[in-house]
Amino acid sequence: MKIVLQRVSKAAVEIDGKVHGQINAGFMLLVGASDTDGQEEIKYLVHKISKLRVFSDEDGKMNRSIEDIGGAILSISQFTLFADTRKGNRPSFTGAGNPEHAKQCYEQFNEAMRATGLQVETGEFGADMQVSLVNDGPVTIIFDTDHK
Repeated sequence: MKIVLQRVSKAAVEIDGKVHGQINAGFMLLVGASDTDGQEEIKYLVHKISKLRVFSDEDGKMNRSIEDIGGAILSISQFTLFADTRKGNRPSFTGAGNPEHAKQCYEQFNEAMRATGLQVETGEFGADMQVSLVNDGPVTIIFDTDHK
């Protein structure tokens, strides 16, 4: 699985002009899955993200987790994280999981994040979405379970 995490002060996703999910302080996640991803990758990512210390403590150091600040997550499915741009000018997405499997991984990931006690808002798998966010910092971190 691949996840692009951005620390945000707020984020929202709209579908067909209507707000589908929105959060204040926390993480906006772009989530992609391949056909080889499953429970092991989900468990690894949930632990890493829920414990990631990138929020400022009283000394201004990145030493607090999303759990520590009572933050929320906006999770957006994103198959284009698997774009292969090595040849030509049109990316290939053959590395992305087939839609049924990728959707299952995405939904299981979101449920596992919720099981930690965090509020998790989502987009809609496969939908045309408009995502807006205010990246706080900016802080952007990339997770790739092929490189854990």
